[in-house]
Amino acid sequence: MPPLAASRPRFALPALIAFHILIIIASNYLVQLPITLFGWHTTWGAFSFPFIFLATDLTVRLLGKRPARQVIARVMIPALVASYVVSVVFQEGAFRGLGALAEYNEFVLRISVASFLAYVLGQVLDIQVFDRLRQLRQWWIAPVASTVLGNLLDTFAFFSVAFWRSENPFMAEHWVEIATVDYGVKLAISLMLFVPLYGMLLNAILRLLDGRRGAVA
Repeated sequence: MPPLAASRPRFALPALIAFHILIIIASNYLVQLPITLFGWHTTWGAFSFPFIFLATDLTVRLLGKRPARQVIARVMIPALVASYVVSVVFQEGAFRGLGALAEYNEFVLRISVASFLAYVLGQVLDIQVFDRLRQLRQWWIAPVASTVLGNLLDTFAFFSVAFWRSENPFMAEHWVEIATVDYGVKLAISLMLFVPLYGMLLNAILRLLDGRRGAVA
């Protein structure tokens, strides 16, 4: 199906930008909270970040590749700043007060920069893969392929930049294991939940748009 960029609501891009920033902030907070899943180390961030890929894929499908790239361009800097502020104030899940912002925090800065790089790399790859495959008759191929590749690049880019030789001994020692499990969790959640949800939301949005067009006609 052709993108619907010409008829998109004015609030579509601002809403997507706000959604991306919110998920990035939440994920940067949650990635500081490790959990054990079936004996493997991962973080709570694995459960929140797949929402971004769902939103990006719907954006490319409905509005086209250019608006999706506009979202990324407008999200990058605000998300970097907001992520640093939230991660400093709530470092390792504990509220440290606004006074913590007055001190230089290399650990949190690395997390914020890693999130910035991983987000840009993962989303650009996701958009590129999805855009090449979205014309296929099987609607699920594009979101599956873009999710598998985008999450892979995003996850390992983030953990390598954030935690390689980190001052946090646990994360420095286990970041490869955590990244691998994190990717597996993201993939399982995305393929079992978000890809079907993508199909449901896409059909619902298209029915809504068709209904509005019929009403106007």
